[in-house]
Amino acid sequence: MDQQGSEPMFSAVSEVDGDKLSVRVSGEVDMATADRLYATATGPKATFLTLDLRPVSFFDSAAIHALVRIAEHYAGRLSVLPSRQVRRVLEISGLGDQPWLTPA
Repeated sequence: MDQQGSEPMFSAVSEVDGDKLSVRVSGEVDMATADRLYATATGPKATFLTLDLRPVSFFDSAAIHALVRIAEHYAGRLSVLPSRQVRRVLEISGLGDQPWLTPA
């Protein structure tokens, strides 16, 4: 959500440990930042991804699209830790029962 023309708050920090990639995302994931989320999550060569979205405060349809693309990229090798807001958006969109989404 853009406030007075300022850049939305967003960060995606990655850490690689062998064939495991962990990406911690914070702030707002929307049309302006969804591509950066995807690039960060799929950039390094890794077999498994843990995507920590617990610090995410806003998640829109562009973010959902990026997440679905990430899930396809890591088919069967993805674990997503959602914030309450992200979980709610995924449930409303029909993605609340995906195997990559960690239980509440």
